[in-house]
Amino acid sequence: MKNYWLMKSEPSEVSVDDALAAPQATVAWTGVRNYQARNFMRDAMRVGDGVLFYHSSCAAPGVVGIAQVASGAYTDPTQFDAQSPYFDAASQPEAPRWLLVEVQVLRKTRNLSLADLRADAALQDLLVLKKGSRLSITPVEPQHWQRILQLLE
Repeated sequence: MKNYWLMKSEPSEVSVDDALAAPQATVAWTGVRNYQARNFMRDAMRVGDGVLFYHSSCAAPGVVGIAQVASGAYTDPTQFDAQSPYFDAASQPEAPRWLLVEVQVLRKTRNLSLADLRADAALQDLLVLKKGSRLSITPVEPQHWQRILQLLE
C-alpha cells in the first residue's frame, strides 16, 4: 500500500527548482535531526511513496511540488562532516543516528500556500496544520493527498 508524506525544505537549502535541476530531479533529503521524522524514513517510507514538496521558513510557505520517495533510507553523511550545519559529534560511523531518503520531484506546482491549506475544510486534520506541528516530515492521509491534488489542478 502506498503512503503519502509532506516533506518540508527551506528553499534557501534545497528548493523545488534546485531539486528539478539535480540529476534525475533527485536530491538526498539530508539534515533531518528529529527522531520521529527519522523513524518515518526508516520504518514507513517506501520507494514510490508520494511526497508533497513543501517550502518552509520562507515568505510564502506551502506545497510547491509533487515528488516521490526514490530510495530506501540510508546513512546521512552530513552527521559526520564537522563543516556541516548538520554535524552530530555524538553520532559514530559504526552506529549512525541519522538517515536520509532520496526524493525525486515529478513536477513543480503553483504554491498551494499554508493559508490555502488552512482555508479548505477537507484538510482540517492535515498534520502540518495542527498547532505546534514542527516536524519536517509528516504522513499525509490518502484523502488529504487526493484533495491537495484536486486543489493544484
